Amino acid sequence: MNYYIITGTSKGIGKAIAEELLQDDNNRVVGVCRNSTINHQNYRHQPLDFSDIPAVEHNLQKVFLPFKDAEKLVLINNAGVLGDIGYVGEGMPNERFEFVFDVNVIVPAMLMNTFLQVYQQHPAEKLIINISSGAGKYPIDGWASYCASKAALDMLSLTIQKEQDMRGSGVKVYALAPGVVDTAMQENIREADAERFSTVEKFRNYKANNELAQPEDVAHKIIQFLHNTANYNDVVVDVRNM
Repeated sequence: MNYYIITGTSKGIGKAIAEELLQDDNNRVVGVCRNSTINHQNYRHQPLDFSDIPAVEHNLQKVFLPFKDAEKLVLINNAGVLGDIGYVGEGMPNERFEFVFDVNVIVPAMLMNTFLQVYQQHPAEKLIINISSGAGKYPIDGWASYCASKAALDMLSLTIQKEQDMRGSGVKVYALAPGVVDTAMQENIREADAERFSTVEKFRNYKANNELAQPEDVAHKIIQFLHNTANYNDVVVDVRNM
């Protein structure tokens, strides 16, 4: 049996990944999010609010069950938030930085840490996928907290993979940048004020020109990646190059 623990399965890429995986009877999916919209006999919803760190810590044992029959164990850190769009020092509340880093960095780090601790001795194949962003490599004005959080997620992935290599655990860790996808996050981006985000018009044109990737197409590429990780040596990978 293959077990996939996926965050952010209520919508977008996370939901699309879960729904495609559930087409295979050999797969079991644990969806970690506040509200679930998936109804399937092989799907288990674990409610968590990633902005509430103490609650996440208290409920981690409910996410990572023994799964003694697992042949493959996969953690997909998909949930993420853009946060407030705006320039640093121009009215941005300090607590908004904390919110973005909690959801995009702290909780994924906690989940990876617990995944590795709980399944350290499990004989199953083990894989961690972090959904990153090209924004973690290139600065975008108005997106400081998001860019920094995705850069942090990339470095977490690189460092943990190095550690697993040094331990000879066989665990594989990847940070996948999905490209520009037609999700609720893109709707928020298009509504931004150009004074707070200079390239907003480019993102509006992506939608107008039908240049946004669909979540289902991106999810399919990610799942194909999961089946062919031996073909990828780099930790940080762009889905658009698959």
